[in-house]
Amino acid sequence: MTLSWLDSDYPPTRYNRDHGEISARFRSAETPADLTTPSGGRTDYLATKASTGGEFGLYRVRMGPEAAGTSTHFHKTVTESFYVVTGTLRVYDGRRWFDASAGDFFHVPPGGLHSFGNQSGEPVDFLMLFTPGAAREGYFEGVGHLAGMSDEERLAFFVHHDSYFTDMTKGPAAQSWQAGGAR
Repeated sequence: MTLSWLDSDYPPTRYNRDHGEISARFRSAETPADLTTPSGGRTDYLATKASTGGEFGLYRVRMGPEAAGTSTHFHKTVTESFYVVTGTLRVYDGRRWFDASAGDFFHVPPGGLHSFGNQSGEPVDFLMLFTPGAAREGYFEGVGHLAGMSDEERLAFFVHHDSYFTDMTKGPAAQSWQAGGAR
């Protein structure tokens, strides 16, 4: 008789002390947003590369109705996963667009083409998980400055943040920031 449940498919041990330690972290739902947008969206940095020792990054995003989202892109170093809390998130898996609703999960491995946005008339609230942890906060905060960047600066910004768009001169939701006078 084989006791398959004894076979370990867990990662190697990373904590080697005999007793646990006090190291958990709590973030109240009442914590002010880490980032807000002029259209009323918000992003909460639930767990960052810095706070998880590079294990993962977890972000809660609330997009208003008809929010543009991103253009088609992929990442070379991280996975990106989405979990819809409320509302409907329009997602692209490299082949087709579909609506992800509350409770739906969408996982993108490194190299996987994807895009997302909110085309509904209602807000959408979703979680974004990046593994391993990458400092995505700089990306989220920098997107608002794309219109003021030259093509070379935008390209450097995207590559620095592991975001490879199918049209690297445009990047995320180009139609929304190009109207503001991007070069």
